[in-house]
Amino acid sequence: MAIDAALLDLADAGGSAFFRLYRWDPHCLSFGRHEPARRRYDAERIGALGLDCVRRPTGGRAVWHARELTYAVAAPLSAFGGLREAYETVHLFLAAALTALGAAPRLAPRSTPVGGVGTGPCFASPVGGEVMIDGHKVVGSAQLRQGDAFLQHGSLLLDDDQGLVRDLAGFSENGAAEAPVSRLLGRTVSFEEAAAAISAVARDRLPGLAETEQLPDAVYAGISRHAPRFRSAEWTWQR
Repeated sequence: MAIDAALLDLADAGGSAFFRLYRWDPHCLSFGRHEPARRRYDAERIGALGLDCVRRPTGGRAVWHARELTYAVAAPLSAFGGLREAYETVHLFLAAALTALGAAPRLAPRSTPVGGVGTGPCFASPVGGEVMIDGHKVVGSAQLRQGDAFLQHGSLLLDDDQGLVRDLAGFSENGAAEAPVSRLLGRTVSFEEAAAAISAVARDRLPGLAETEQLPDAVYAGISRHAPRFRSAEWTWQR
């Protein structure tokens, strides 16, 4: 999270654009920036289960990051035209990558209502513009605007669903909206395969947004500045 926040600083200050793909070690439960995690989740139970937690700088609702792929885009808004346009553009190239993997994705209609932070985990329901396969949500995303730049985070489910999050929040398993890509395609889709497909589409469709394989030197001061916040239980459980 500190890396992505630092990249957002660079995008805002200098107009640079960054695109990252990564996974979490150890696996982690992330809360949205404004999510009432303290009211919804039992911190003692989470601690007893040995689960790591963090609060993202972006909005949205809780996500369990295990066998999935997380992407992050930090860029000037002018490169996309606005937050809504960026949301759709990023999801369109993710959908194109899923098509290359053999899926038939579509974007949820813009008329699909946006659930508030009190309506359950991130994958409890799709919102307009998110990526769907066979009626199941496979990507959940959230944004943060900072000056003239934005950060967009998202999780692509590969092998895990979000049953753990529903259990921790006391939500029913019935009618789960999400499903992992591997289950929907009937074969294992690895992190490496998914990352390669996404990177290839990004290079083709967004040549100015090449994947950040090595962090620029200028980002390290920002990482040191942001890291204490994301390591802090006070930040994680602030609400």
